[in-house]
Parts: sequence; C-alpha cells; structure tokens
Amino acid sequence: MVVSLSRRGNVEPFHAMDVLAEANRLRATGAPVISMAVGQPSDPAPARVRAAAARALQDGRIGYTDALGLAGLRKAIAEHYGDHYGLDVAPDQIAVTTGSSAAFNLAFLAMFDPGDRVAIAAPGYPAYRNIMAALGIEVIEIELGDAAYLHAAHLETAHREKPLKGVLFASPANPTGAVIPADDLADLVRTAEALGIAVISDEIYHRLAYAAPDTTALAFGTGVTAINSFSKYYCMTGWRIGWMVLPEALVRPIERIAQSLYISPPELSQVAAIEAFAATEELEAIKGRYAWNRELLMRRLPELGFPLAAPMDGAFYAFCDVTRHSNDSMAFARKMLAEAHVAATPGRDFDTQAGHRTMRFSYAGSHDDMVEALARIERWLR
Repeated sequence: MVVSLSRRGNVEPFHAMDVLAEANRLRATGAPVISMAVGQPSDPAPARVRAAAARALQDGRIGYTDALGLAGLRKAIAEHYGDHYGLDVAPDQIAVTTGSSAAFNLAFLAMFDPGDRVAIAAPGYPAYRNIMAALGIEVIEIELGDAAYLHAAHLETAHREKPLKGVLFASPANPTGAVIPADDLADLVRTAEALGIAVISDEIYHRLAYAAPDTTALAFGTGVTAINSFSKYYCMTGWRIGWMVLPEALVRPIERIAQSLYISPPELSQVAAIEAFAATEELEAIKGRYAWNRELLMRRLPELGFPLAAPMDGAFYAFCDVTRHSNDSMAFARKMLAEAHVAATPGRDFDTQAGHRTMRFSYAGSHDDMVEALARIERWLR
C-alpha cells in the first residue's frame, strides 16, 4: 500500500485534545477524572436554544442554507453589535461559519498566500499556529515575556525586522485570560493599519470579561476582520456555529471559499442560535459561576505553588507557572492525570519556546468539581 503524506500534515498536536482523550480513556475505566483541560462549558445550551432546535427537528429543518448563513441569524448577529457594542454592523458584513475554527480557515485562505508572514502572540491559541503552518503561511510568534498582551510596540518591532502581512490577536485571550484595554487595543489596530498589516481579532471570549466591558477591534479600524462563536459564552461548543464580521472586500471571497469547503453551516444550529441572544439571564447566571470559580482559583492555585503567569481578566482560564514543581509541564500534566485524576493542559500547546514552564487550568466546570480538583492536587503534591 502506498500512502502519500504531505509536509503540511506534520503540525504540532493539539495537546489539550490529547489530554482530553486520555482523560476520557481513564474515565471509561471507572476513574473519577475531573477535567480542567479544555475550554468547554459544563452547562448545556440555553433552554430556549434547545427548544428552538427541537422545533426545527420536528419541522425537518435540516438542510443546506446560503454559504454565509441564514438571513435571520445574520440579522440577529448584526443587532447584537448594536445592542452590545453600540456599533452599526450590516447583516451583509456577516458570515456565519461552522464554528470559529472554520472562520479562521476561511480568513487565512482569503487573506494570505503561502510564505506570507503573520504575527501572533506567544502564549496563544495553538490552532492559529497549526492551521497557518499547514497552509504554508509563515507564523511569527511574538514572545510576550512580562507583558500580559500584545502591544503596538511588539508589532512595530516585528514588522521592522521583516514586513508582516497580518496580525492575529485575542482579547480576552486563550490561554491567559488577559484583556487588552480599550486604549491599547485602539493603538494596536491603528498601528497595524498604518503599517499595512491586516488585522484579525479573535473575540470568542467576549461577554466573559470580569473587570471591564467588552471592546471590539471593529470600533478602531475599517479593515478589521472579527471572529466570534456561540461556543463559549453561549455554551454551544458541539453545535459548531460561529461568525465573522468582514470588510466589504472580503465578503465575496469568503463566500466563494466557504461554498467549496463547507457548502453551508449546519441549518439546525443556525436556527437554534438565533435564540441565544435572548437567553442573557440564563447565561449571566452561568457566568456568575465562572466568576465564583475564578475567585477560588486565584486564591488556591498560588497557595499550591502555581503562581499566576498572567492576569485572569476574562475567559475561563488560569495560566500558571509550574516550575516550583517541574520544568517539564508535559510530564507533569501526564503524571497529575494518572495519579490525581485531574486533567490540565501543558503550556507547550500555547508557547513552543517557554511552554515547558506553564500549564493552563480551565474553570468552566461546576464549582464542586473545581473545589474537588484543587483538593486532589493538594493531596497529590503532599
């Protein structure tokens, strides 16, 4: 048998998913595993979302839609930008996607060619790096060092060394939870545009900030591509539904690529997602539990020898320094899972240079699970 393998498939594994797979294997043997490894809310989608899906199933609403999504959902997303940000966004600027993952694929394909240089922050979400590497895009990882988030000065320095075609950043960020303050975000976007650098803003953790209101990069530049999803705040991970807000010049290219790659986002999920914007009371109660978990981890993790490596301003992650216990976070994560039955993600996922020193703990689970997980870690470390 002849199997052809391309160099593009030789990307770094997504270690969080590998940890989750091992946790699931242990759980299948009867081990009482608590997972703090992946950013998945433990709550189901809001009740009205599930009810809308049930009605759509009963009505047989499962088919193709336009490649850019249902008009009703695009209109609801546009109205959300007016309600939440005070921004006038036209439904025609919006592309509904098969999760934010498809949005990143589409953005990279429509905006960059093989060999183009695109900057991301390190630590940062590994799929950015892995997808672009598979597409032949040159990924420029900007080590943040002591900085909590990407600044305009980082971008100017990287661009001066060799011109950049694009920059991708997230606020709140994965894995750190750091939020870029509005003034610094404006400076970052305007500097990028002045330098001719295309901007992609990952806003998937919007509505999950704890100390400041959400600010979208769309407020500061006409050429910004913003990506968001129903997965995190809206508790719809497996529904695979996200969206993009696009400059006018990108709408048709994105549509053409989406037609061939995905045909359309799943109709059932689109119909249900329209109701998500009306479920704020239920979703804010869930966010309140995240805030409770956040306070617990902010106190307990440093007590256990895991000092915070970044501020926990948003999302539902604690990014910690583990060097008091190990200089190999991959080995430490495997050992903690096998012996304490607590899963967390090694920093290698997020930073190929310094990730051996760090780990990410997700606090999207129940409060009881967070309390028990920390108690297990404490007993194990003793």
